[in-house]
Amino acid sequence: MNPSRLNPTFRGFASAAARLPLLAVPAVLLLGGAGCNKPTPHAPDVWAVVNGKEIKRDEVEKYYRTRVNPEGQEPSQEEALSLKLNVLDELINNEILLERAKKLNLEASDGEVEDKFTELKSPYTEDEFQRQLKDRGVSVTDLKGDLRRQLSIQKLMNREVVAKISITDQDVNEFYNTNKAQFNVAEPQYRIAQILVTPRKEPQLRNRKNDDATNEAEAQRKVKMLMDRLNSGADFAQLAMDYSEDMNTAGTGGDLGYVPESGLNPPQVDPLLKKTVMGLKPGQVSQPIQLKEGYRILKLITRESPGLRGLADPQVQQTIRDTLRNRKEQLLRAAYLAIARDEVRVTNYLAEQVIEAAGKLPDAAKSTLPPKPPPIQP
Repeated sequence: MNPSRLNPTFRGFASAAARLPLLAVPAVLLLGGAGCNKPTPHAPDVWAVVNGKEIKRDEVEKYYRTRVNPEGQEPSQEEALSLKLNVLDELINNEILLERAKKLNLEASDGEVEDKFTELKSPYTEDEFQRQLKDRGVSVTDLKGDLRRQLSIQKLMNREVVAKISITDQDVNEFYNTNKAQFNVAEPQYRIAQILVTPRKEPQLRNRKNDDATNEAEAQRKVKMLMDRLNSGADFAQLAMDYSEDMNTAGTGGDLGYVPESGLNPPQVDPLLKKTVMGLKPGQVSQPIQLKEGYRILKLITRESPGLRGLADPQVQQTIRDTLRNRKEQLLRAAYLAIARDEVRVTNYLAEQVIEAAGKLPDAAKSTLPPKPPPIQP
């Protein structure tokens, strides 16, 4: 991917509730018990043990549900088991890192947890918030526990990894000279955001308010409300996250990324949409456009003219620094986790079941819990 085209992302409540406890680090080899000692008996629902701390089947199943869309094709038993192994490995990693955070007195405080909880809850009414929890089988206690774990690991990584990363001017220069072609814009590019409102029920709605116009009258009222709020100075991205009915862009504030001018030509898009984009100035919001799929409100975030972007361009500088920082952080996280795993005893009973089954699928391949709605994707 062209680093100059990287888009911002937003994680909403549901993704936080479903994914915060799973730290995004590269997977490492599943480790079984070491040595030749006689194995310690364990309950059937214990799928792993980390320094004596048990990770049970129910916990793995809970996070497994967030990775599977119940409205999509049901995964095969092999696929389901592979995903459960991945989820279990992430939970093992989290337990290892959380233990380190506690030893270094970096565990999140009650106040930090409450602040994050309030931040996640703020976009919703109390009824909406409780419905979100119920739909995903998550209690307030579960959510706060996940937040404490995520915040503690984040504090650990900030001190042990992020604080050690530095990007020099020489690093930036070398990256630019090596990847100069990536900063050459061949044609005008338009970074566009949108709010979509459709006059029909959307089965996979993804906005934070769970707001959906189901007929033409509701759609028109909703569009008028949005335009009134935009004209009063409301933030476009926040409104998109709260109300847009486009499941693919609501989570990112309606951001469609950079679209080349040729990508606005028919038959890819309606001629009216191109005419609207071409008539906007950066930062300007359009009037509602009625197309066959519904109403669109567009914002032109920025426009780039064709040509080579020089190293003096602040956007180029920032893109390169962000890219290099992300690369180094991923590398250091993987190394840090590898060292941390070397210092603990991990027994992965689920992995042992898979090997001992000798090609047959163990009972773990079948989910014992009913499917839940997938989390809202950012």
